[in-house]
Amino acid sequence: MDQQDTPLAPGLYLVATPIGNLGDMTLRAIDTLKRADRIACEDTRQTQKLLNHFGITTPTVSCHEHNERSRAVELVEALKAGARIALVSDAGMPGISDPVPG
Repeated sequence: MDQQDTPLAPGLYLVATPIGNLGDMTLRAIDTLKRADRIACEDTRQTQKLLNHFGITTPTVSCHEHNERSRAVELVEALKAGARIALVSDAGMPGISDPVPG
């Protein structure tokens, strides 16, 4: 049985995206984004460029500093109901950033 024939387990998937070069995208990340029910992202326009490049048609929803409280409630409810949600940032690993220079 091919991995693509096996349903993605319900849950939240943190998916790292390339910083600048789409060639750095991993096959596993592409597969996860294709099989998720929804992709939560900082900027849907930026993420759509990546998704279009790889032929990914999974629906996106914005999740950024201005709406994260209300969106988090929505996403948690979806997760409780068994959704498969992928979380991406505009570039890099979601929730991890370089420290601000002091």
